[in-house]
Amino acid sequence: MKIQVVGAGSWGLAIARLLARNGHAVRLSCRDEDGPEMLRNERRSPHFLPGVLLPESIAVARDVDPASEIAVLAVPSHAMRAVAGALRFSPQTVLVNVAKGIENDTTLCMHEVIEEVANPCIVITLSGPSHAEEVANDLPASLVAAGKDSDACAKVQQAFNAATFRVYTSHDITGVALGGALKNVIAIAAGVCDGFGLGDNAKAALITRGLAEMARLGVALGADPLTFAGLSGMGDLIVTCESRHSRNRSVGEKIASGMKLEEILASSPMVAEGVRTARAALALARKNNVDMPITEQVYRVLYEGADAREAVTALMTRDLKSERG
Repeated sequence: MKIQVVGAGSWGLAIARLLARNGHAVRLSCRDEDGPEMLRNERRSPHFLPGVLLPESIAVARDVDPASEIAVLAVPSHAMRAVAGALRFSPQTVLVNVAKGIENDTTLCMHEVIEEVANPCIVITLSGPSHAEEVANDLPASLVAAGKDSDACAKVQQAFNAATFRVYTSHDITGVALGGALKNVIAIAAGVCDGFGLGDNAKAALITRGLAEMARLGVALGADPLTFAGLSGMGDLIVTCESRHSRNRSVGEKIASGMKLEEILASSPMVAEGVRTARAALALARKNNVDMPITEQVYRVLYEGADAREAVTALMTRDLKSERG
């Protein structure tokens, strides 16, 4: 199968490697700043996934092949509109979004952005607990391919599935997309929890209540609540709140250490999607009258200069209520 991967960050490289090892004809397009010459000649990235080599069969280019059967969009969420709007694939090409975020200006999920700006297309979102560092080293992972077109979901499932990469399917693209985006915000709070040394009990409560508010917003937007008990909800939330690879968790730890957001963002070329998503998630919550207290406190710490310890206290001293309320 001819597959185009757009974006040569950590996730784009890991996916390109996976698909090539699955026997597909993979074309990887990247920007000049991503080092196409080194990728082409040395089969490695100067910036991402050190020690991981790309198979020789992967074609590295600056452009895309319009006749690709599948095109994987592995770019940060804030760049999705510009990138997807500039691409021209066949209407038969299945576009696979692997970005996990919500657009700030419109509060649209990534599949909605792609559908809005791309030429007529079929969009699938592939999401779940899947750090690029582990996928690129052939450690086992399971994800879910979600979309409205069952045949396209099955096509993506077959293309990606491997001995170390199991893929399920779902019709709930809204729930899968929201799970992948919102868990990044909760992971920032988890990093604050770890940074302050608040203990296992506190972190377990944070993850559980974070999942509850993710599901509340999802249901308000038409998602199936059970999706949030699956790979793109609970699964991705757990790994992003716990893993040493989690950039969002790292942001929270640095906040707890006293670093300012500007310093944190300047210290790494890697994108922590939860920073931008906190703004969009809170806007969606307010628009739909959904209570998301953890998201609100993360937003206040990131954008309003709120003290992180006071944010923890604010969460613990809220009005008492039923757990299911």
